[in-house]
Amino acid sequence: MAAPRRPAFIPSIIYKDNRAALQWLQKAFGFEVSEVLTDARDNIVHAEMSHDDGIVMIGNEFADWAKSPESVGRKNTQRVHVRLAERIDEHCAQARQAGATITMEPADQFYGERTYVAVDPEGHHWTFSQAVKQVSKEEMEQATGFRFKPLK
Repeated sequence: MAAPRRPAFIPSIIYKDNRAALQWLQKAFGFEVSEVLTDARDNIVHAEMSHDDGIVMIGNEFADWAKSPESVGRKNTQRVHVRLAERIDEHCAQARQAGATITMEPADQFYGERTYVAVDPEGHHWTFSQAVKQVSKEEMEQATGFRFKPLK
């Protein structure tokens, strides 16, 4: 039997307490724990969560270069953008109820999506979006003054 297809990109997010992160991400964002690998002491050495067709790895500080924002002054070098099929306002309310800091309330964007930004307890920034209307490149350019150009 062939293994299920996995996405080409799978972000790996580092937490000081990956076990607590798994529980919090499930409660706040509705992600599902899909894989947990433990060592002889029951420490989680690898974990994955899923949402629709997406996967995110939830790791711990296993090396000097792998740190949670909590360990580096709450600085981030990335954020994860998650697309929702529906109910983004309710999703934001659920995240807030679970303790997320909402740094951008749900709002319609020029590119046709409604988005909000949440920060988890260890300082990771998560952007959630839901398509609300189809917008052409020309309409985006007109709304913003930005231009789509090929990279030279």
